[in-house]
Amino acid sequence: MSRHTQGPLTSTARLAGLSGIAIAAALVCGCSGSNDPAATNGSSEGTGRVGAASGSGKLNIVTTTAMVTDIVTAVAGDRGVVTGLITGNQDPHMFTAGSNDVKKMIGADAVFYTGLMLEGRMADDFARVGRKGNPVFPVTEGLDREKLREPPEFEGHWDPHVWMDVELWSECVAHVAKELGALDAASSDDYVARADEFRKQLTELDGYIKKVIATIPKEQRFLVTAHDAFGYFAQAYGIEVKAIQGISTDSQAAIADINSLVDFIVENKVPAIFVESSVSQKNIEAVIEGCGSRGWTLKIGAELYSDAMGKTGSYEGTYIGMMDHNATKITRSLGGEAPEKGWQGKLSSSEKD
Repeated sequence: MSRHTQGPLTSTARLAGLSGIAIAAALVCGCSGSNDPAATNGSSEGTGRVGAASGSGKLNIVTTTAMVTDIVTAVAGDRGVVTGLITGNQDPHMFTAGSNDVKKMIGADAVFYTGLMLEGRMADDFARVGRKGNPVFPVTEGLDREKLREPPEFEGHWDPHVWMDVELWSECVAHVAKELGALDAASSDDYVARADEFRKQLTELDGYIKKVIATIPKEQRFLVTAHDAFGYFAQAYGIEVKAIQGISTDSQAAIADINSLVDFIVENKVPAIFVESSVSQKNIEAVIEGCGSRGWTLKIGAELYSDAMGKTGSYEGTYIGMMDHNATKITRSLGGEAPEKGWQGKLSSSEKD
């Protein structure tokens, strides 16, 4: 299957693509997808939807993952009320919307989700909401497809974990501002201004991550994790990633894969392996035991945030805090130099190390 290069779809084209086969494929693929058959929005400019659902004069917005919720909240500001569906350590690859979740989406003025099949099990729900006439926006829709990863083992399907590259995720922020401005033309300049301010912070964060990762000795610059959520991080910040599972958590790590990873770790004397807040540690423990049987002590470097952020209300419970945490913990665990409290000095000592 070749790489798809089409741009954003019109509402008609999206609805036409909602065949039973496409929906079934989305549900089976889970996280990996080369297209978004569930994307059903068109331009909402002039539809007068502002506050239609809430009656408050503010946009009633429903989002999926915490990362999407964070950027939509930042851009919407006081012009929107944002409700996230996937909270805590829930895995978006495996998330299935309940009847109340679907009601919230149908009752909203707009729905924003990641796209690229991250929320693959919600594909038919997005289609249903779209058929009701509600705008449904994948925040990754405006990205240049040439910037997306297409791992060989998922030929034709893109890696959806784009938030792991801060610069790339910043482009999604701009897309959110564009879509909110189309829904609420009177406030479009405000959305752009908030997006620009937030993107300035992301540019600084991106620079911090590049700086600290570069301090890790090259012979130790290996990031070993539970599943392949850090591909964009590796690509953007110059660190090689080795993962037990494939691109989706909806798979099983074969014994051969674990043994191969153990061989790599022992051979390269990798000092640490990282757990993820939304992924089971069972396979991590198997790798540690395997290294131990080979005479190599592998420590757990830290708990990283991959498909979920930190605790609500904490610094790590924001996108900036999540990425600051990840970069700082990775750097310090692999022999690099980074401030103990991170980029802004805000990392929580209570968060798992």
